[in-house]
Amino acid sequence: MRPIEPLPLNHSWPLYDLRTHLAPVLLDPDIARSDAALAERGLGLWHCDLADNQLRWTAGVYDIFGLDRDLDVARPLAVSLYAPDSREPMERLRAYAIRHKRGFTLDVDIEQADGMGRCAMRLIAAPVLDAAGEVVGLHGVKQMLAQGAPPSHRLDPTIFVML
Repeated sequence: MRPIEPLPLNHSWPLYDLRTHLAPVLLDPDIARSDAALAERGLGLWHCDLADNQLRWTAGVYDIFGLDRDLDVARPLAVSLYAPDSREPMERLRAYAIRHKRGFTLDVDIEQADGMGRCAMRLIAAPVLDAAGEVVGLHGVKQMLAQGAPPSHRLDPTIFVML
């Protein structure tokens, strides 16, 4: 995990704060709806169905993980690409998010499957609730971070001025 204070569990936030954590993506609806525009900016959207752990990714997430865009990625494969010191905090925050219906933001390191080495990624996740208020999935944004980027709780808003 990329060094950051406070400790990882403190990166959890209430669902009513989701809009604040995704604000840069929401600023430009054309970018937010365009898979190609997101991927060009090192961003991807993702969803995990908790019933079967099925993952759905946009192109940018495949690129961050160094995987072919047409690959059907099983969650165990995706988790295995997290650097060991990033995997445990991510899994801990994921379990906490599901149990307490909270979102989280965490900077992690990924070992890219295409052999390009390690890259830093900002993971923003929020639970998906059904009509009864039960958590049925997680979804969010993954953003590739520049080498040496400072840890943060939010998406880097400067990514949206690179046209």
